[in-house]
Amino acid sequence: MRLLVIEDEVKLAQYLHKGLSESGHVVDVAHDGIEGRRLATGGEYDVVLLDLMLPGVDGFGVLSAMRSSNRRTPVLMLTARDKVEDRVRGLEQGADDYLIKPFAFSELQARIVALARRGAPASAQPATALRLADLEVDLLSRKAQRAQQRLDLTAKEFNLLALLLRRRGQILSRTTLAEQVWDMNFDSDTNVVEVAVRRLRAKLDDPFAAKLLHTVRGMGYVLEERAP
Repeated sequence: MRLLVIEDEVKLAQYLHKGLSESGHVVDVAHDGIEGRRLATGGEYDVVLLDLMLPGVDGFGVLSAMRSSNRRTPVLMLTARDKVEDRVRGLEQGADDYLIKPFAFSELQARIVALARRGAPASAQPATALRLADLEVDLLSRKAQRAQQRLDLTAKEFNLLALLLRRRGQILSRTTLAEQVWDMNFDSDTNVVEVAVRRLRAKLDDPFAAKLLHTVRGMGYVLEERAP
């Protein structure tokens, strides 16, 4: 899933970005309400995690701007203020759920999955399951299989596969992969992406006749089913 975290506490924002990215999600972060409002009203996200107390524009303002611009993205509000009136106000303005700080990361993940399912069209594929040809990836259990054979992937390999699968058919550059999977700026002297792709391909494609992971010379990599 693609998630937006709007949180001004830097350490918490970093923790959420790291944890959610390692769980296979693509995560954007805004540290104030103005930037958060811009991203939330202009981007396409499966769920928005929205802090209540923000500089510039508070969480209520961001939420109001989203709903006024007809953005129906599910919103999970994060707050340290456990007041009934705050929760009621947020729900009345269009928030979908509330989570009081501090919270368990496992509960956060479960609420995100529930909101994504609730916000998806009835005909949509469940947010936790991704498929391409005979490849199946379960984001919740972090398991992948091809032709019903389990793929023994490392955490980074799984995150790389999940990102490529979520954006199947799109060519992703080494820079994009480095930023999204390793949370690092791309360094031309670093071959971490190439090494990871090579290892993933050995598990994903080498044992099978049909290849799914393709290199586009000078541009990057794409996951797609191609005719033989």
